[in-house]
Amino acid sequence: MGNQKQKWTSEEEKALKAGVAKHGTGKWKNILRDPEFGHSLTSRSNIDLKDKWRNLNGNVAAQGSGEKSRASRGRATTTGAENDAIFDPCKSSQENRNVPRYSEMIFEALSSIKDPNGSDIGAIAGFIEQRYEVPPNFRRLLSSKMRRLVLQGKVEKVQKCNYMIKDVPVGTRTPSPKKKEVRPWPTQSLKLNMYSKTLLDAAMYAAYRMAEAENKSFLAAEAVKEAERVSKLSEVAESMLQFVTEIYDQCMEGEVILLA
Repeated sequence: MGNQKQKWTSEEEKALKAGVAKHGTGKWKNILRDPEFGHSLTSRSNIDLKDKWRNLNGNVAAQGSGEKSRASRGRATTTGAENDAIFDPCKSSQENRNVPRYSEMIFEALSSIKDPNGSDIGAIAGFIEQRYEVPPNFRRLLSSKMRRLVLQGKVEKVQKCNYMIKDVPVGTRTPSPKKKEVRPWPTQSLKLNMYSKTLLDAAMYAAYRMAEAENKSFLAAEAVKEAERVSKLSEVAESMLQFVTEIYDQCMEGEVILLA
């Protein structure tokens, strides 16, 4: 059983946060049984983990409520790009500014994994969690961001649950169409050359279609021959069956049959 009076260490808090990120809130038994975190939480019980997690969330909410109320009066509506950044209240403002955005982390993960069949959410999240400190609800936010990137055409969803970067690099602009060059009207000789080329192309296309038709006709004739051969074999088989049936009937009646 856990000891509620024992002060929590930074290692235990880190193990608790990582366990919640992996198993989810309320899965205290699974966190304690997980060999990845269990050795750091041997002196804690399910109730200890529950109370500590509630205290951690309460402290973070109390710390951020005052800042949100002061900032909401003079701040414009937050854009989607600002919400994209991962903010950790335990870090300084300078460290939070250096944390890359979700989209940058996702592109880094997809580029590094390089799976030809695409990468699932678990592989992408595992890659990011190994390199960055992420909030407890990171995987839910990651799923939402992946759907947004798919709708924006920056990431492609393959095989129902896998994702990969599209062939067109993100951020590249579609090249503007070149202006058509204004050319002088062709002379009479050039007109004749163009007309001759058109006739040659038409003749080649007609020859190709004729050859294709002859090939289909040949295949049809071969199919008819094969059908006739199969029909003859069927007639011979029916005759043999009838002959054998007659011999069998005669034998059943006690007649003696001599085969030459």
